[in-house]
Amino acid sequence: MFEFFRDRAYWHWSILGSLVILASVWYSVQLDVQINEWFGSFYDMLQKALSAPNAVTIEEFYSELYVFFQIAAIYIVVNVVFNGFFVNHYCFRWRRAMADYYQANWQKARKIEGASQRVQEDTIKFSRIMESLGTSLIEAIMILVEFMPILFGLSIGIPIFFFGDWEYGLIVGALIWSIGGTIFL
Repeated sequence: MFEFFRDRAYWHWSILGSLVILASVWYSVQLDVQINEWFGSFYDMLQKALSAPNAVTIEEFYSELYVFFQIAAIYIVVNVVFNGFFVNHYCFRWRRAMADYYQANWQKARKIEGASQRVQEDTIKFSRIMESLGTSLIEAIMILVEFMPILFGLSIGIPIFFFGDWEYGLIVGALIWSIGGTIFL
């Protein structure tokens, strides 16, 4: 199963590919943070425009939309090319490494009924599960870490249902929810 990381033939895919996936997930989270910041400035501008007539020019409005277009275009490219295609290709290479390992040990497994079908089905199921769980878990941890400063700023003096006033209630609530949900699942 983890021969992919030990076999020299797949070293460049296993180690370097893992680093590329981590970097692309990290960059995707950074783009999430930029979009979140853009929402704040954009809706502040809309509030300003609605509170006082002619307070915001159409050029300022289009400028904010252009900023969003730039961030969203990069976000789409990163998620489609790196987090989509590259992760799928990485998992394909991982499946190939597992199939090579099973073929090398075929003499032990060939007596089991349906072994060739099991090898193909089990490797594809395993790689798909690892793809979805692995990237989702890494992304969730990175999002939690990146949005922690925002939660620190927003959580001062906010009461939490059933718990009352905590100094950093949103942080504690987010950690309880994320860790508790992970343990539950």
